[in-house]
Amino acid sequence: MKYEIAWIKGDGIGPEISEAALKVLEAIEKGFNVSFDVKFYLAGDDCLNITGKALPEETVEGIRRAHATIKGPVGETAADVIVKLRQMFDLYANIRPAKNYPGLNAIKDIDLIIVRENTEGLYKGFEYEFDGKAIGIRVITERASRRIAREAAKLALQRKKKVTIVHKANVLRKTCGLFRRVARDELSKYPEIEVNEMYVDAASMALIRNPESFDIILTTNMFGDILSDEAAQVAGGLGMAASGNIGEDMALFEPVHGSAPDIAGKGIANPYSMILSLKMMFEWLANRHNDKELLNVSKILESKIVEALKKGIKTPDLGGSYRTIDIGSRLYDLILGSG
Repeated sequence: MKYEIAWIKGDGIGPEISEAALKVLEAIEKGFNVSFDVKFYLAGDDCLNITGKALPEETVEGIRRAHATIKGPVGETAADVIVKLRQMFDLYANIRPAKNYPGLNAIKDIDLIIVRENTEGLYKGFEYEFDGKAIGIRVITERASRRIAREAAKLALQRKKKVTIVHKANVLRKTCGLFRRVARDELSKYPEIEVNEMYVDAASMALIRNPESFDIILTTNMFGDILSDEAAQVAGGLGMAASGNIGEDMALFEPVHGSAPDIAGKGIANPYSMILSLKMMFEWLANRHNDKELLNVSKILESKIVEALKKGIKTPDLGGSYRTIDIGSRLYDLILGSG
């Protein structure tokens, strides 16, 4: 089967890390019985300057047609691109792994997944300003809370069967209160899963003090956004942080980090987060289409990333001296057996 992939390179370092990831994709097509039809689309700050729109209809339609989408980081127009796409295509589950890899300056041992509700909360964008005041409305619904809890349960059953619900129901009694109540109710359908809960401030402390105590963190939109950046830093930095935006029948994968305009064009950006996003995309496509070859490819790709890191193939942010495109080239060689 040939998979059509919608690819948005994005802003800043986005084109550079995309080129490294495309080199990896090229090696995978040469080395394995898998095939991709990559179609490139524009979105973000540069797109706004060129076309007058941060998210053109052509890009939306390309995403709609594709089997999956991978997106580089965008800049100031993020709310007009990724937040809009999440809501437009109901990509309700944001899945963000945080895991130690060899050769990184990790703060503590960590191997967890943050399962973040992706369409509601304050990120719904219901904000108003008048008479020297600004008001934001936080939307939490039973439907969204239940289905994100179900996603957390699915992942927990594949791992250590443990879910921590993170909220602030002692203060946000209605919104977090509903989220906690519904999440607990949904998770009660899985008696084999251990369920506990923490306030978000305590959870942020525990992520640094005792990250190994977590396996699956289930939380709301903004809390998940903040905690996942913290977890990525514990694991060794945002340059290794990948994510998936998952809906019922569509998915978009992207690095967690931003467009880093201060280092754009210097060739030193870390592409591993983009490449790990590829790995997540392979896993999702493989599970959706029962493609055992592609599932095997995702495991091999991660093993080659581990091998590369052990060999010191790292960009300056990780203490190495390799350039962005060199990471892609060295992984190309490792995948094809010549590294």
